[in-house]
Amino acid sequence: MTVASGDTPDGDGTTHHHKTVEISPGQPIPSVDLVVHQDAKKGWNLEVKVTNFSFAPESVNTADKPGEGHAHLNVNGKKIARLYGNWYYLENLPPGKNIITVSLNANNHESLVNNGKLIQDTEIIEVPARSFHKY
Repeated sequence: MTVASGDTPDGDGTTHHHKTVEISPGQPIPSVDLVVHQDAKKGWNLEVKVTNFSFAPESVNTADKPGEGHAHLNVNGKKIARLYGNWYYLENLPPGKNIITVSLNANNHESLVNNGKLIQDTEIIEVPARSFHKY
C-alpha cells in the first residue's frame, strides 16, 4: 500500500481531511456494500458486506496490513461510529433524507482508496415526518 494525503471528496459532498492508503497494484481490492434493513420495531439494521477485507478490532491503532482494518459510519456527513463487524443497529434518524455512508479504513484509521477513489458505499434513508393528531 502507498500512502497519500490531501482532501478527498466523500460521496455525500463533504471532504475528508486525513491521509489515505492506496491499494497497491497486485493486491486484492477490498469492497463494501451497505444494505439497510428496517427493524421490525424501531430503527434500522445496517449490514456491511465486505470482500477482500477482514475486520480486525484487535489491530486498531497499529500499522497498516493489507486487507484488514475497520469501517467508519457517517450519517449526514458526521462520523457516528467505528465499526468492527458486519452489523450495526441505528436507532434514530431525523425526519427527511438521511445519507448513510460506510467507508473502509486501515488499522491506523487512514481511508482505503483504489485509483484515488474512497472504498465506501452510501445509502439514503427517507424518514417520514411524524404526524401528530389532536383529540
